[in-house]
Amino acid sequence: MDPRIEAVDNLWSMPDTVLQRVRGVDGVAWAAPFLRATTTIVAADLPLQTAGLFGLDDATLVGLPTQIVAGNPADLAVPGTVMMDEGGWQFLFPGQAFVPGKLLEFNDRRAVVVGLVKAGVQFSSQVSIFTRYSAALEYAPGGRKRLTFVIAKAADDFSAPEVALAISTATGLKAMDAKSFAKASSDYVIYNTGIPISFGTVVFLGIIVGIVIVALTFTLFIRDNIKQFASLKAIGVSSPRLIGMVLLQGGVVGAMGYGLGIGAATTVVNLGAQNSLALRGFYLPWQVAAFASVVVTIIICMAGLLAIRKVLTTDPATAFRG
Repeated sequence: MDPRIEAVDNLWSMPDTVLQRVRGVDGVAWAAPFLRATTTIVAADLPLQTAGLFGLDDATLVGLPTQIVAGNPADLAVPGTVMMDEGGWQFLFPGQAFVPGKLLEFNDRRAVVVGLVKAGVQFSSQVSIFTRYSAALEYAPGGRKRLTFVIAKAADDFSAPEVALAISTATGLKAMDAKSFAKASSDYVIYNTGIPISFGTVVFLGIIVGIVIVALTFTLFIRDNIKQFASLKAIGVSSPRLIGMVLLQGGVVGAMGYGLGIGAATTVVNLGAQNSLALRGFYLPWQVAAFASVVVTIIICMAGLLAIRKVLTTDPATAFRG
């Protein structure tokens, strides 16, 4: 890709001659052109919609999602045909069963939808269109440079990072293996958009509210049982033991709450991913569950220690008054 590209949605085109230069690098088993662009869908019964356009190698269709929902990839050999992602079809035609032959228009060119695939969700649009590279050149507006990416396969005796380095050295282009490019794309979103700040603010407010509510609950519990705690101090129970008792009770309640909460959150995310177009592709990674457990532990410890101050300063004689 162009050296200035930082993420999968951060696009800049290259001359077509780049493809042959990549093919000539030692360690490259094969290389294929790949076009990614943004286009506008025009149809008689639809408002204007933005779509991600993917141009695949004419001979091999490298880059086409492997899960075919309807149709046959071989149908893309017919001029003027495209395949659409399943979620995009549901977004454009809600409640309609797929029927091959739907007419669309891109850049004043007619296209016929001949199949559906199951594709990942794009960050920039709800609809993905897949077609041959030669057709994508007509569907996507642009200048004389149209090649966005080159997809390459490392030969059997070479590793992907090794070949990526060789391509960068020989051509001056940026070359990355799939995992590195995926991480670079996610890092770009994290460090260059407001999404992490928005989510971080919500999480921070949730932690503050959690501490306040749990501390209030502990405080009320201790206030209602202050005489019992005073009695324990009177018979010689140490302060560390009292702190351990309160934290143990908080830990039991916190574990139960965490289990119920993470189970409910996972259920909501899974149901949303299966039934909502806006949430398709969402999932709950284990890192989030682990982070949530750490946050819950911190909340319980802070709230418990704030509430137990009353116990530590209580006069044991309180147990024998009134």
